Amino acid sequence: LLFIVFHLIAQFYGNLFPPQHLDDDTISGSNWITENDVHHSLSQTTKTTRRPYCGYKQQALSKREQAEQESLLAAIQWPNPPSGKLAFLQSTDPAHSDFVIVKPSRFFKVGDQLEVLVRMKDFQGKPKQYGGDYLQARIHSPLLKAGATGRIVDCHNGLYKVFFTLLWPGEVKVSVSLVHPSEAIQVLLRLREERPDRVYFKSSFKSGRYSETTECNVCLPGDLPVCNFTDLYTGEPWFCYKPRKLSCASRISHAKGGYQKGLLTQEESLFFQSDVNIKRPIFSSGPDSVIVKPKTFTDSSSMDRAEDHTVFPSGYYYEDEWQSRTHWIHHFNKSDDITKCLQGKVIHLFGDSTIRQWFEYLTAFVPDLVEFNLGSPKNVGPFMSVDLKHNILLKFRCHGPPIRFSTVFSSELRYIANELNGIVGGRNTVIAITIWSHFSTFPVEVYIRRLRNIRRSIVQLLDRSPKTLIVIRTANVQELGPEVSLFNSDWYSFQLDSVMRKMFSGIAVHFVDAWEMSLAHYLPHNLHPEAVIVRNQIDAFLSYVCPLQT
Repeated sequence: LLFIVFHLIAQFYGNLFPPQHLDDDTISGSNWITENDVHHSLSQTTKTTRRPYCGYKQQALSKREQAEQESLLAAIQWPNPPSGKLAFLQSTDPAHSDFVIVKPSRFFKVGDQLEVLVRMKDFQGKPKQYGGDYLQARIHSPLLKAGATGRIVDCHNGLYKVFFTLLWPGEVKVSVSLVHPSEAIQVLLRLREERPDRVYFKSSFKSGRYSETTECNVCLPGDLPVCNFTDLYTGEPWFCYKPRKLSCASRISHAKGGYQKGLLTQEESLFFQSDVNIKRPIFSSGPDSVIVKPKTFTDSSSMDRAEDHTVFPSGYYYEDEWQSRTHWIHHFNKSDDITKCLQGKVIHLFGDSTIRQWFEYLTAFVPDLVEFNLGSPKNVGPFMSVDLKHNILLKFRCHGPPIRFSTVFSSELRYIANELNGIVGGRNTVIAITIWSHFSTFPVEVYIRRLRNIRRSIVQLLDRSPKTLIVIRTANVQELGPEVSLFNSDWYSFQLDSVMRKMFSGIAVHFVDAWEMSLAHYLPHNLHPEAVIVRNQIDAFLSYVCPLQT
């Protein structure tokens, strides 16, 4: 009976807030394509057969929503290795693999394309005959503190092509890394579909002096009684096992429970070894750098910065400063410049700890921006900083569950879509959103649903207040080890980021490409990028708030 009631409620609110649909044509934010890549439009997509995931069985999608979801899932399908289990010795070995620069001695000038061929081999030194490995690649010039990412093409036969755009003069070095062999990707796929419970959550319930703690998740197995905390407005499902003595209404907090152990077989664990096959360099069998000459004339087309999300790479570092190829960036090196830019504005930051870094950076860097103590738990929020002199209000709030924070008060568990619905908007309202890392352990449909709700609220907000500025911060790469890979692998993040870019293309939002900004930099990968990278993200963000007059 309870199921039927919530199903009717979900349908009612689905009719009350009808989905806002975008144009059929979407663009790819991916820097990974296959040799016979076909960009699926909704009309071209073949139906993908997938097992529905628990709380999402009852979600009622319109035909266009169903078609979009199938298109998104088809766009991120990953090449499968041959059927049957493969021995570890037949898996990809970065130490035996190599790369070569195609025509390394030719004359290169700024603006040219550089092609690299990567040849994968197994631990016996035999060439691989199939694709599906996950690689990362960049070009860089250490002395110039310059760097940019490359576009990787999987040829499905053990060979990969990497294409770089040469964007600065001097000696330019090529670096290629194996993040995961194709055999490990299949394990990650299995875990995503079969073990979405590998990160678990908990809630505390309290009445007077008596308290209980129970497990929570998007979906809970078994026949035990549950508390249904599905959001009535968005339909986002969330459940906790019902306390033995307390009511569901007595919930006071949400927190990360922990990580499941023993997820892999002994053979599978061999595909996840830090010094063997996780983020290991692949070396060149010949020259690993080229000399790039300056342009002999000024190419006026390179000076045009029309925002186009299909441009790749979206930017590059030069002297440790990010140079966007999609919009003009002003570097806000003085706190007064930031104050002048933000004067009279309200800035809302929604998401996870990677956008909380923006709040922390701005509050620390701008002297007149003073944090107002809301009594919130450390690193959780909500947080607020105020500059009364210049009329600036800066706010951070974490996204709704699933979120792996220490303790979030139940009253502060808010969904971004609902928060957006409560914002009036206007020319002095700035909104920045990031949402990705805490969804990596779930089937992609869970993430698609969340983005669909956020997108609907964004479209409605821009419809009533077109001058509202909305910026999306993308995912970023991070340090990986055997355990972290099973929960937060860059491959999971890359897949979610590809989905996000497609779903937000075609509407009036701007992107800060944290993915490229973390991958192109010389510093070690970190879930929470170092200050120099955050500063460049802030520069890109503020350049949308206060665009240069060109």
